[in-house]
Amino acid sequence: MFESASLKHSVDKAQFKREEPKLREALLNAQFDLSAKKKFPVLVVIGGVEGAGKGETVNLLHEWMDPRHILTSAFDDPTQDERERPPMWRYWRALPGKGRLGIFFGAWHSWPIVERVFGKLSDAQLDQHISSARRFEKMLSDEGALILKFWFHLTKKQQKKRLEELEASKETRWRVTEQEWRFFDRHDKFEKVAEHYLRRTSTGEAPWIVVAGADPHYRALTVGKTLLAAMRERLDEKPARAAPDKSPPLLPSVDKLNVIRALKLEQPMERDEYERALEKWQGRLALLSRHKRFGKLAVVAVFEGNDAAGKGGAIRRITQALDARLYRGVSIAAPTEEERAQPYLWRFWRHIPRRGRISIFDRSWYGRVLVERVEGFCSEADWMRAYSEINDFESELARHHIVVVKFWLAISQEEQMKRFKAREATSFKRFKITEEDWRNRKKWDDYETAVCDMVDRTSTQRASWTLVEANNKYFARIKVLKTLVKALEAKLEE
Repeated sequence: MFESASLKHSVDKAQFKREEPKLREALLNAQFDLSAKKKFPVLVVIGGVEGAGKGETVNLLHEWMDPRHILTSAFDDPTQDERERPPMWRYWRALPGKGRLGIFFGAWHSWPIVERVFGKLSDAQLDQHISSARRFEKMLSDEGALILKFWFHLTKKQQKKRLEELEASKETRWRVTEQEWRFFDRHDKFEKVAEHYLRRTSTGEAPWIVVAGADPHYRALTVGKTLLAAMRERLDEKPARAAPDKSPPLLPSVDKLNVIRALKLEQPMERDEYERALEKWQGRLALLSRHKRFGKLAVVAVFEGNDAAGKGGAIRRITQALDARLYRGVSIAAPTEEERAQPYLWRFWRHIPRRGRISIFDRSWYGRVLVERVEGFCSEADWMRAYSEINDFESELARHHIVVVKFWLAISQEEQMKRFKAREATSFKRFKITEEDWRNRKKWDDYETAVCDMVDRTSTQRASWTLVEANNKYFARIKVLKTLVKALEAKLEE
């Protein structure tokens, strides 16, 4: 994969001076169009050999383009805050929104390559990271991002010469440390591992472009022209007619039995029994949150359910047992303009808790396969792929010792009507009932189908759904508390 980049590519100074002004103007115009149209984000990933001119090239892009609309992020060793979240958290936070250009130094590709070179990862573990990277980049592409990945290459001989030149100059000596020479000593190993990684992760939607890094003029023009061509092609695309959706149909139901209709929504529990159980399970939850090992994990609790099913009441019974400094409630409504400019999972990644903390989501990322599906806010292809993207997201949380508990609170249509009427008749509850609630009720069967598909496709061993029979609020609250306590106890006993 590095054969062509190992050849002696060069551009003389005169040619560079002729081409630079035109390229610079064209890049600025493309950047202006990108900012004005806000149709998609551009993500430029920078990787490669030490001393191959990565920094100089990015600095030049900042000179050629408007730096106010370039978000450049360098990912070195993770900070303490980053170590307390899943590894992908810091990349999600730095993603550029639509109309912006983002440049990533040392992104998700860097540390797996380095770890494999130094023997801290096996081939199998490296391949797991490769699969994860491919799925992540595919998701970004499906969400509309233009992704370009540049790998700056030097032969071993070229790298040695470059490092010696940098070390010989007082102005650049600081750029060569023991690490650069340590990496140089493993050049052949780096090349082997990098070739494997690049070959497996260079895809149609996120290709790697290998750039010969020895000549500064050549690499600058190569990167600039490649970036310009990709941006211009996407910007100048004419709106295509919507192609017919070719997603295969979901499993048809031959009868009326499903996981929601199979629930016995009326579950007995009187107030006296409820109050005794509430004291018991809230007490156990309070003790668990103070457990000496609780600081090594985190909790994400997801609440979904029918309108008026009692999500808020169940959440309050959890928070009553917790120190307010330990948890954060996240109420999800329609996305803001900032959130619409990002991939749909972005706004949820922002609220992932650090270790020793709890995030409670009142509505969640499942809106993509529920509300957006039923109301037609996204295409069938979008919500169909969301199942696997959500499973990947939750698996990553679980791998980072985050306990993921998900609750669907189910009530009958009759019980919902009763609660709607009660809310309308109670002055301090009127804000809880809106026209949207009545409109959603008319699509009860469509939502029920979507919920059943959601449960079937996203209930996994690491993040299973708990279906809560919620006609009796007392029973529902205790089942939620008990489930959360049991999940925490199981994790702390591992």
